Amino acid sequence: MHDKIKSDHHDSVLFDEAIKSLNIKSNGLYIDATLGRGGHTQGILNKLGKSGRVIGFDQDIEAINYAGKNLVDSRLSLIHSNFSNLNQHLEKLKLIGSVDGILMDLGISSPQIDNAERGFSFNKDGALDMRMDQSQKMTAAIWLRESSEKDIADALYQYGEEKRSRIIASTIKKYQKNKNIESTIELADLIKTVVKPGKNKHPATRSFQAIRIAINDELKMLSDALDQTIGALKKNGRLAIITFHSIEDRIVKHFIQKNSRPKQLPKGLPIISNMSNPLILKDLGKVKPSTEEISINRRARSAILRLAEKC
Repeated sequence: MHDKIKSDHHDSVLFDEAIKSLNIKSNGLYIDATLGRGGHTQGILNKLGKSGRVIGFDQDIEAINYAGKNLVDSRLSLIHSNFSNLNQHLEKLKLIGSVDGILMDLGISSPQIDNAERGFSFNKDGALDMRMDQSQKMTAAIWLRESSEKDIADALYQYGEEKRSRIIASTIKKYQKNKNIESTIELADLIKTVVKPGKNKHPATRSFQAIRIAINDELKMLSDALDQTIGALKKNGRLAIITFHSIEDRIVKHFIQKNSRPKQLPKGLPIISNMSNPLILKDLGKVKPSTEEISINRRARSAILRLAEKC
């Protein structure tokens, strides 16, 4: 039996594995960079002693408000901000280099998907929004209206790995000559006219993912946040990151590899690994969900937990 909490029907994926991988110290300082509905945050708090501390980040004000009401704990601090601002906030708190572990769960939370008004779901009709941070102006509807056919096609291909990106973009622009696309079902139905459903996959899955990534600038935010984790962590501090699609996973994988391998001089000269050129991270490998977890929670099927430790 573990310390997992369920909130608003959201199950924290790879919960046990993520909590264990942080190697939690009773008096440690930990950051949940993607607070969500607080499943992982509560799991960390349950392992801490009285002097331990957790800082929870989230750009979604609904997540911050939920945690403020449901995760009342003197050891928990909440920050309404994207994790790409990690070190900006740690500098204010004079905590750079003091963090024992950082957790990132890059999946969109079930409450966000289930709330039709947020516009993330192609199964529920709602305004075509998709903003992670509701204070930003750019919505999915505005982005589709203002972007060129080429920009839409490029985004669908790069961020959704959608092979039919050009025909989808063309179909969208033709439709917009008569009417703007304002709702999720309207867009999903349009995509269904040119994309066949895959095995257990809705025709609009890749496109919705791509548009969400594009309007929230998710990949740049992730890269910026990863770069900051090295300065935030103390020696032997742990980094645990859960990804849900191959594009995110490649970014995380390459970040860890880049910082956990010795630099190499030009051909013919030896690899350098000494005090003047120390390794920054130790790659602790990856973990995938068990068959049991996938059978209980289908969201877990594509999840990968990657681990690293600061040297």
